[in-house]
Amino acid sequence: MDVDGLRNELRGELIGPDDAAYDAARRVWNGVIDRHPSLIARCADASDVVASLRFAQDNDLDVAVRGGGHSVAGFGTCDHGLVVDLGRMKGIRVDADRRVARADGGVLWQELDRQTQRVGLATAGGVISTTGIGGLTLGGGFGWLSRRFGATVDNLLSAEVVTADGRIVTASAGENEDLFWALRGGGGNFGVATSLEYRLHPVGPRVFGGFLAYPVERAAELLRFYREWTPTVPDELSADVVFAPPPEEDATDGVQGVPMVSVGFCYSGPVEDGEKAIAPLREFGEPLLDESGELLYTTMQSTFDPHVPAGIYTHWKTANLAELSDGAIQALLEQFALAPASGSTIVIEHLDGAYGRRDEASTAFSHAGETYRVIVEANSFRAADSDASRDWARGVSEAVAPFTTGSIYLNYLGAEGDEQVRRAYASAKFETLRQIKQAYDPENVFRLNQNIPPARQVVDVTA
Repeated sequence: MDVDGLRNELRGELIGPDDAAYDAARRVWNGVIDRHPSLIARCADASDVVASLRFAQDNDLDVAVRGGGHSVAGFGTCDHGLVVDLGRMKGIRVDADRRVARADGGVLWQELDRQTQRVGLATAGGVISTTGIGGLTLGGGFGWLSRRFGATVDNLLSAEVVTADGRIVTASAGENEDLFWALRGGGGNFGVATSLEYRLHPVGPRVFGGFLAYPVERAAELLRFYREWTPTVPDELSADVVFAPPPEEDATDGVQGVPMVSVGFCYSGPVEDGEKAIAPLREFGEPLLDESGELLYTTMQSTFDPHVPAGIYTHWKTANLAELSDGAIQALLEQFALAPASGSTIVIEHLDGAYGRRDEASTAFSHAGETYRVIVEANSFRAADSDASRDWARGVSEAVAPFTTGSIYLNYLGAEGDEQVRRAYASAKFETLRQIKQAYDPENVFRLNQNIPPARQVVDVTA
């Protein structure tokens, strides 16, 4: 391999196992993932991405693409292959008059939010600010603004993409329309998104948000209240339930060692209307903790960051629910009681609103029939606890399975194989995605992801 040739061609940096920066450069957010790529190309622009892809294919190397490195499954790295690392690509351009932002593929949500909030605008992103914009967007995207403005893919206007054959193309409603449709929900299967253009909306700079926490003994009562309350809330209000085991070390005065169930929320409309929007929740009962009020939207976006720091050992499971039935509630309560005493949590997201009204056919992203989403985050801060956390996550998933729709959300999926990926899409969409994959990546160069195989490739997937 002509490694020096590639190094000289790149405007960015090429890192190998003998370089001092290698060990830090190969790490990703999930501490469970411990892989050793042959090369890491820290690309400076789309031309660097082209050169890196060409080198990888000429030398028969697997290709992993990294934006923020937040993939639960660890798809932002690989063993023995080449990592196309977009982390140096940080350009952000905001057009306040048109309410549009364009950001490079290495931008994190906190960086995009910081720039758009300077002019009182935002787009629908995720809830962990250290996540990269690319991976979250291409997988669908759900966060505090999605009930008001739709999924992240609904706010994507165009993307610059480097395809497997080295072309730099634009995908939008008027150019390469098939690719644009597939990118919005098809994940990283069709190329490397080197920049993304978003529609912006007036939001903030201050919102009403935070959380109210209750003792876990009230969890069943709270969940029954939650399922009656959430259908009545305005689109501006996003409210999620979070089950949290007792913290192992420091805790807020008076609640150390107390397992809690919380409702985290963000009201993105006029701040003065926020208290009214959550009034029924306050009427439910006196909280154990009340951490709510007026705050910056950028602060709201980073509220959960400390709970999932880089290097945490985590295993996730996810499922969609049409309703929060008594059976589902009972299963969740029983499984939460078995949670390891660590950072492991169960989260229930309320969907609906603009997210639920979106045009199912307009993008590859599927959502039909989903009202709630369960995310099991089996987090631990020590490698020794990781296996127990993983086993607990599997147990929760099995217990909740009878009450789910059978579909899943791609962005919360670990490395669970073809059948699970297939469940993220309606049948007709999956076949269309395979045809588009055949057109843009017939050799499946981009396979280290939640993979959609090309149409000509025979795979065993279950409907």
